[in-house]
Amino acid sequence: MKTEELLQQYTMGERRFSQINLSEANLSQANLSDINLSEASLIVANLSGANLSRANLSGARLNVAKLNGTNLRGANLSKADLNVANLTLADLRGAVLTEAALVRAEMMRSDLSRADLSDTNLSNAVLKEAKAIGANFRGANFSEADLSLANLTAATLERATLRLANLQQAELSGANLRKAELKQVNLAGAKLVNADLRGANLRWADLSGADLTGADLKGAKLSGAKLTGAKLSDANLLNASLVYADLGGANLVRADWTGADLSGATLTGSKLYGVSRFGLKSEGVRCDWVDLSPEGDDSQVRWLTFEEVGRFFNTTPPTVRIAIERAIDPAAHMAIALAYYQLARYSPDLRMCPSIEVGDRRTILTFRLENDFKLFAVAWMAILPFQDARVTQQNLLHLVRSLQIQASGNIQPNRLKYIKKIEKYLNRAIELERKIDKRKILLSAFESDSLFIQAPTSVTLTNSRNQTLDVHQAPKFSQYSQDFSRIYPLEIPVLQPAIQTESAVDEDVLSFINLRS
Repeated sequence: MKTEELLQQYTMGERRFSQINLSEANLSQANLSDINLSEASLIVANLSGANLSRANLSGARLNVAKLNGTNLRGANLSKADLNVANLTLADLRGAVLTEAALVRAEMMRSDLSRADLSDTNLSNAVLKEAKAIGANFRGANFSEADLSLANLTAATLERATLRLANLQQAELSGANLRKAELKQVNLAGAKLVNADLRGANLRWADLSGADLTGADLKGAKLSGAKLTGAKLSDANLLNASLVYADLGGANLVRADWTGADLSGATLTGSKLYGVSRFGLKSEGVRCDWVDLSPEGDDSQVRWLTFEEVGRFFNTTPPTVRIAIERAIDPAAHMAIALAYYQLARYSPDLRMCPSIEVGDRRTILTFRLENDFKLFAVAWMAILPFQDARVTQQNLLHLVRSLQIQASGNIQPNRLKYIKKIEKYLNRAIELERKIDKRKILLSAFESDSLFIQAPTSVTLTNSRNQTLDVHQAPKFSQYSQDFSRIYPLEIPVLQPAIQTESAVDEDVLSFINLRS
């Protein structure tokens, strides 16, 4: 059929032209909305500027066709062959291109917003400055494609292949890239705020200067990736692989990378305020200094020697461990749970439930913390349900007073700050206890299982360097009074500045808080 005949029939209301041969036809600027050209041959056809909105082009052959500036809004191009086609500035909003072939297609500045391109082959395609907000690219192939400066906000690229693709300065905020293949992709300067990259393969990718604030990279593979100057604050990097990754100058403020593999990674100049260093694989980490300031402004730089690097990136979770010389039964378990639930309403540091290890004769409660400063304060509150509370608290006071003596001497400013933080948190715990109606909160626990609550306890603190400090060890067979008022006197000890006549600070305490000279 000739072009003139098709246009004439279309004008008369005919819309069905499936399997028609229009190869090399000139339909530039033609109005063909709602036309059915399914499985038609439009090879090398000129459709530039045409109106093909809502057209059915499924299975059509449009190889090397000119579609620049064409209106394809809402069109059906599923399984169409558009290899090497020119779609520059084309309007493809809401179009369906599932399983279409767009190899080496020219799609610069095209609009693919909310279009469905799932399982489409876009390898070597040019989508520079394209707009694809909310588009579906699930399972699509973008190998070696150019998506630089493209807007893919909230787009779905789950399981998509973008190997060696160029996404430099692309906008991918809120995009779904779960399990995407991104090996050696160029994402330099790209914006991936709150993007979902769980399980994505980013090996040897260039993410220098990229904004990954709040991104979810749980289990992502970032071995050899370049992340220099990248923004990763509040990102989720749980169990991510960062082997030999370059994180120099990266902002990791409040990021969670528990379980991550940092073997051989470079972290010089990275910003690590609020970052847990527990459970990391850090063999061979290279780092001269880190920034520990809350704002990441290099105001709190910590220099690290070669020997210190391993310790700094290989800490253990600080814990408060309470061992009770009695097995817990269901009644005692409920009582303890209720007691800590009530205490957590006053103390935010107790909101994470303790782990419970139950033995035939002993029960162990373990409270995990995010830093060493709170160890004394959490121990103060955690021991409250037990009869040994007061003697344990008096021991904690004695230890901190010993530190105050050390602070009164000529010590380094950073060590003084360390002691002041410990005092700050412990004073806060003491004040919190003053606000608690212990009789109301804890009496039910005693009535439920007084034998468990009155059993001998031991309290051990473990710092982030895996050093332990025994705070209290009760005689295993000592006799304890069941008088509630004696166990919880109204007078609460007050942390006062220690006087110089008190005993010198214990060497074990100095070592525990890393103040030994």
